[in-house]
Amino acid sequence: MTEEQKKQIVKMRKDGDGYKTIAAAVGLSRDAVRTFCKKRHIAGFGEVFVLNDKEKADEYKRCLNCYGYIRQPKKGRHKKFCSDKCRREWWKTHPEEINKKETAQYRLKCAYCGEEFISYGNKDRKYCSHNCYIHQRLYESEVRS
Repeated sequence: MTEEQKKQIVKMRKDGDGYKTIAAAVGLSRDAVRTFCKKRHIAGFGEVFVLNDKEKADEYKRCLNCYGYIRQPKKGRHKKFCSDKCRREWWKTHPEEINKKETAQYRLKCAYCGEEFISYGNKDRKYCSHNCYIHQRLYESEVRS
């Protein structure tokens, strides 16, 4: 079973699809899909799984990305993700969930290349990229093209 197949199985389970449907889509046997789902704790009827997992995810008992169980800290904020890898992957696939305020976006001009850029949350930023910063610091005496 490839990583791509594993991701597709988890995604289809999150959508409420059954083992036969998933098996046909990924090209595996129904039993292979069911065994994988049992190991990942995403087994059961598709519709019931979706409802139960949404409730558990809302209670922060399961990771929002892989639906694995999360060990919650006794104090402090509840975890939404089981690992940094899952957190990065989930935010990469859900950019619409990011709450960016319009008032925190600043239009600035790069000190090296003169291009206009948008900085989020930092009005004191001077360069549009790391390359411009490096060229300004290390190659000041060279002529800019």
